[in-house]
Amino acid sequence: MKTVRIAAAQTPEFRDQIEAATQHAIDAVGQAEENNTSLICFPECFLQGYLTDELSARRVAVDLRSDVFGSVLRRLSKARPMIVFGLIEIEDGRIFNTAVVVKRGVLVGRYRKQHLLDREQAVFDVGNDAPIFEVDGLRFGINICYDTNFPEAARKVAELGASLIVCCANNMMPRQKAEAFKDLHNAVRGDRCRETGLWIISADVTGERDERIAWGPTAILNPEGQVVAQLSLGEPGLLFFDIPCGE
Repeated sequence: MKTVRIAAAQTPEFRDQIEAATQHAIDAVGQAEENNTSLICFPECFLQGYLTDELSARRVAVDLRSDVFGSVLRRLSKARPMIVFGLIEIEDGRIFNTAVVVKRGVLVGRYRKQHLLDREQAVFDVGNDAPIFEVDGLRFGINICYDTNFPEAARKVAELGASLIVCCANNMMPRQKAEAFKDLHNAVRGDRCRETGLWIISADVTGERDERIAWGPTAILNPEGQVVAQLSLGEPGLLFFDIPCGE
């Protein structure tokens, strides 16, 4: 059976540091390219940080037609892998929690988060499209973090003929909550796999700030909901996996 190599980056959290985040992505994509990777994904709101107060989010939000985003694309123009990363997007004054799909410096498409936490609802508009993307014969859709709590989000991806969900996540939480939840994220994602027969790859942040901590997890789950690969909790790195694709 043919396989396609995919990768997920477990990264430090970059807040209002587009340059640093872009450079980190360039370095990680370079490693992925050396490992013959077709697809690499990064966390939720990776480019500017997960900011959930409107003033901060609006200040750093980027229009995908802007020179700022164009500069990011140009710096990724030589990369061979398809890249998925989260950012805070603004379009016509509306703000979205978005994951973009980029190939050789070209914006292939985007997915806007559809299921918002209470604190996000005051900042972000809800997305309504569930696009499917393809690289080297592998078809995938995107969920962003909290989306994976909703069976219908995964079901949309399955019904459109994909075999993989790319989950961009950011689980920087107050320490007590992080401890309680750190083993539950994969359990929820495993439910989505078993319900749909899809694979899931997740990319998360790690580190500590302001009495908060992010453990991850960055992992691969198979259609039976089993974790078949995972990075160590709390450590930045790249996770590689060869996923079956076609006959």
